[in-house]
Order: sequence, then C-alpha cells, then structure tokens
Amino acid sequence: MKRLAAILVLGSLLALSATLPARADNDSFTLTITGGRFEPAEITVPTGRKLTLLVKNLDATASEFESADLGREKVVTANGSVTVFIGPLRAGRYEFFDDFKPDTPHGFIVAQ
Repeated sequence: MKRLAAILVLGSLLALSATLPARADNDSFTLTITGGRFEPAEITVPTGRKLTLLVKNLDATASEFESADLGREKVVTANGSVTVFIGPLRAGRYEFFDDFKPDTPHGFIVAQ
C-alpha cells in the first residue's frame, strides 16, 4: 500500500513538472496609458513565445486596448489594468490602439 502511494505521489509530481516549462516560456511586458497615449509606444518582443501584456490605465477615463493584427480587444477601466495574452508571434510589426480614442497615436509590438 505504501509503495502504491509513493508511485502515485511520484506520478503526480512528474505530471506537475511537465507543465512548468510552458509557464516559464511566458514573457511579460507592461504598457501604460497616460495622457491618452501608450507608453512605450513600441515594444520589442521575442518571436515564437507566449506573451503576457499588462496594460495599465493611469487616466481618469476608460480606454480600450485593441489590435486587429493580434485579434485582441480589452476595455481598461479608469485607473485600472488588464492582462492580455498574445502569441506566439511570427516576426513582424503588430499595431495596437485605443479604440475609444482612435485619433490618438497608435502603438506597435515588434516581434523579432
């Protein structure tokens, strides 16, 4: 019985360790919205990796992170933040913008 329990525990630990590399491959980047603009306006990211983009809105009005290139759109409440998962990306330049304020400068994620 003890041997069976030990085998089950070992099997569980091996299964858990198999998920760790996927999490380690996730790179994080931060975008800040302030004064109606994204800072930085351009982010360089690695190709072929899953990415986490934290978008912080420091303005007193809501914004919407939108990118047709990335197929993502997320409302970011005033003084709030959202997490956007993207990738893995191929080499290229991916545009994003604030859909609530389309006349403000657009930003880019450059995958290389």
